[in-house]
Amino acid sequence: MPRPTPPHGRTGRPPVTSRTEILTAARRLIDRDGWERLTIRGLAAEAGIGATTVYRHVQDKEDLLVLLLNHYADQTARPELPDDPRDRIVAAATAMHDLLASWPWAAEVLTVDGFVGLLDESALWTVESILAAAEAHGRTPDQAAYLFRSVWYYTVGEILVRTHSQRRGGPATTGRPAFDDLDPEQVPRLAAIGERWPELAARDTYRQGLRALVDGLLAQTAPSET
Repeated sequence: MPRPTPPHGRTGRPPVTSRTEILTAARRLIDRDGWERLTIRGLAAEAGIGATTVYRHVQDKEDLLVLLLNHYADQTARPELPDDPRDRIVAAATAMHDLLASWPWAAEVLTVDGFVGLLDESALWTVESILAAAEAHGRTPDQAAYLFRSVWYYTVGEILVRTHSQRRGGPATTGRPAFDDLDPEQVPRLAAIGERWPELAARDTYRQGLRALVDGLLAQTAPSET
């Protein structure tokens, strides 16, 4: 009796049928190749199934990325936030930073217009916490949104700059000197820093900068005294 024809895809790996298994395969691909190169066909090949099976669980690449982000947020423990509104903003923003820093591709995806608005409630708890804390601090909803947007830009910018610098191997990772041959008459301050620049740029000052930013934003939007 002839053997049945094996399913299309990688041999030795059982067929994937659940959404969780498909998301796990997608994350494996992203970690290896980057999210920009993720395709449904490539995901199907990685999982050892047909593209039709993938489409039973996701509509397209955008839907897949949103599901991944929501799933990732669901798997992450939420810290207990302090009662003080200012401290709550800092704690929620720090949790958001640490969540994205542990998987930087998510920060890249979320900078694309519209992606934040596609997330579900479980992935938006840090946003809600910052808005609520700002309002508890006496700010209007519009001012709270402005505060969050400013914190968001600072947070994502810090993550992306660090991630891209590490990937491309800047002076801090290659050992090449930075600012060591600048003309002191043209840029005296940079020339004085010279070779110390990579060391200074590599310092983790996110939390220090975050606290200063939040304090400045709250002072800027403080209610007028009557």
